[in-house]
Amino acid sequence: MVRTQRPNVYHSTFESLRLGRSCQSIASGFLRLWDSLNFKKDMEFVGITVLFLNEKVNSVIYGFTPVGCANHYMPSLKADSIVKVDRFEVARCSSMYKITDHSFLICFISLTIIDEVITDAPETNLQSIRLFDNLQVIASTNLELSGL
Repeated sequence: MVRTQRPNVYHSTFESLRLGRSCQSIASGFLRLWDSLNFKKDMEFVGITVLFLNEKVNSVIYGFTPVGCANHYMPSLKADSIVKVDRFEVARCSSMYKITDHSFLICFISLTIIDEVITDAPETNLQSIRLFDNLQVIASTNLELSGL
């Protein structure tokens, strides 16, 4: 379900998330998304992986939409937008698939609601994020990454 958000956005920080399904809500920058593929099963599509940014606490957490929900949520997943996500499951990250420093991940379920936040959005400075293209340029150099 996709809606335009009303004023007065109340949300949890990534650090206050609790394991399990609940009425938790986050509002954050929605950075990127990509298809998740099973390389052992002939590149079978298994869902969509997303990255959320909470600029206030300089934190990134990832989310996952399983294949059964992917078509439903795809229209509301716009990179570089601010979103409020309600009614999701919080799970512990497997060290095998961990792509951020956060120990949890957000799992979209059939009850999940994603709203694009138009007013009262948390302030997000996307310039503080290093994009892949920028990192690739300095990957083979001995330069240090300032600010890390």
